[in-house]
Amino acid sequence: MVVSSIWRRVRAEWQDLVELVLVPGLAAVLPWWLCFRIFHRLSGWRFLYRASCEVAVAQAAARGWCSDPLGFERARRLLTIIDHADLYLARTRSDAWMRRHLEIAGEWPAARQPGLLFTFHWGAGMWGLRHAAASGLTPNALVAPLNAAQFDGRALCHRYSQARNGTVARALRRPPLDASASLRPALKALRAGEQVLAVVDVPADHASASEEITFLGMKARVPRPLFRLAVEQALPVTIYLTGVCRETGKRTLSIHQLGVSNDIHALIRDTFAVLEAAVRDDPAAWHFWGVAERFFS
Repeated sequence: MVVSSIWRRVRAEWQDLVELVLVPGLAAVLPWWLCFRIFHRLSGWRFLYRASCEVAVAQAAARGWCSDPLGFERARRLLTIIDHADLYLARTRSDAWMRRHLEIAGEWPAARQPGLLFTFHWGAGMWGLRHAAASGLTPNALVAPLNAAQFDGRALCHRYSQARNGTVARALRRPPLDASASLRPALKALRAGEQVLAVVDVPADHASASEEITFLGMKARVPRPLFRLAVEQALPVTIYLTGVCRETGKRTLSIHQLGVSNDIHALIRDTFAVLEAAVRDDPAAWHFWGVAERFFS
């Protein structure tokens, strides 16, 4: 029993070493054009990120959003590699690299104006954070705290997750806010003329209040608190998505200013309409197929 437990631990740590460090870490030492070609080739190696990719394919197929399982899985794997690689790119590349590789559609709201920045678990979001800060915004990201119990037997994954949160702080030039705690720090930031940034396509099973929406032709539930805050405080809302062209490795940033809304239902509907359009365009780029059973009603 002890030997079996040790062996499982070794296998898990080795897998994390390969998938979180060795493969995506190539981005730190290779030019992006060459690194992307290698990643493209590795996206056909089915043993990489196998469990998460297979779950995503199964959940998307069960809901009618995966007609080509092998193609979907390869696309999902490539995006996973790139998303992890962004940790290493963000720590080793300058804003000049970002300007060369990031294509922008839309504009950020004016700096020194309080507001909410919403995004989703779609694409690879690190460079959207970096660009917002470089454009003069002062976003305070709401980030779920890391519970050590979640990483039992996976010390390297725990360290990687800590490093990723640290990279978010570096990109935004300020520490993140605890998404599980009170909204008081967020309100303080808003009163100071700063912005609060949140990823809003999360399951509502732990939220204090939720809203039912129609998403991809199915019923889903999403948390309401931040949308209620936007309406009650008359805060402008901006939606952004950071994607990846899987043919060239080029990054895309699309920004949608929704402005101020006095109708929480309309605000939620308009926000998730942006995500729905993105998922319809590129279903494999949505990271949350893996938790679809919690997201959809």
